[in-house]
Amino acid sequence: MKLLTGNSNKNLSQKISKFLKNRLVNSSIRKFSDGEIYIEINENIRGNSIFVIQSVSSPANDNLMELLLCIDALKRSSAKNITAVIPYFGYARQDRKVVPRTSISAKLVSNLIAKAGADRVVTVDLHAGQIQGFFDIPVDNLFATPIFGRHVRKKIKTKNLICIAPDVGGTERARALGKLLNVGLAIVDKRRPKAGQSQVMNIIGDVRGKTCIIVDDIIDSGGTIVNAAAALKKRGAKDVHVYVTHGVLSGGAENKIKKSNIKNLVITDTIDNAAKVKNIKNIEVLTISNLVGEAIKRISNSTSVSDLFK
Repeated sequence: MKLLTGNSNKNLSQKISKFLKNRLVNSSIRKFSDGEIYIEINENIRGNSIFVIQSVSSPANDNLMELLLCIDALKRSSAKNITAVIPYFGYARQDRKVVPRTSISAKLVSNLIAKAGADRVVTVDLHAGQIQGFFDIPVDNLFATPIFGRHVRKKIKTKNLICIAPDVGGTERARALGKLLNVGLAIVDKRRPKAGQSQVMNIIGDVRGKTCIIVDDIIDSGGTIVNAAAALKKRGAKDVHVYVTHGVLSGGAENKIKKSNIKNLVITDTIDNAAKVKNIKNIEVLTISNLVGEAIKRISNSTSVSDLFK
């Protein structure tokens, strides 16, 4: 087994490498003056099982192309099999046609990864579970819920908790954390007039006097979460904590969080936000390196990955 990292999240790759006690493959990834990406593997990997670690985060197009070229280079270097480890699967939000004459980019990206030569995909908290069916190769979708559950038990010293789904689509994710913590569930009823904007219409459930735990898979511009937190406080919530797997944090979202009603936002390092959040006191980053590293180990040893969540 060998590990290859792209440029999107080298900090996470190094943590996974340290967990597995397995050094990263020596490679060169650079750009020509016109922006074309050049990949070179600087050691023999013939007959090896390779795990290439790359999030499709900003700049999404460059990082996606880098992933595809890494897979192609490994295939042409006679790797035995190639697993694409994609902590943040970009383009996953476009998983169906919500209006006529639009692309289903999650399907296209799935096709590109398989066509490039990947034999398997490992990812974390897919935006929509059905994306696994877009692939004709095995997909392991890992969940950050157990990591969040441990953090809540350790850091939030009250039993008067309730889990909050920021929209109807996130109910299953919030219910899973609520089951782990043995607490109730409430739902934010919202409408989205257009992309990047949301409007809270109602809160389904009683949140008065309770510490609210909002859980979601992606925080992008931050509008949905900030509006949800404000609505919960207006309904009498004591505190609002937010747990989100993928911190896209575009358009100055970190500053919105800083000024909001959110007591603490916890994100994982599927996307490298170290520089963005280092001076924001109410944003905390948890690492998923051990979770991903353990999944890689189990795949390499042909043992169960699903046992990680029992």
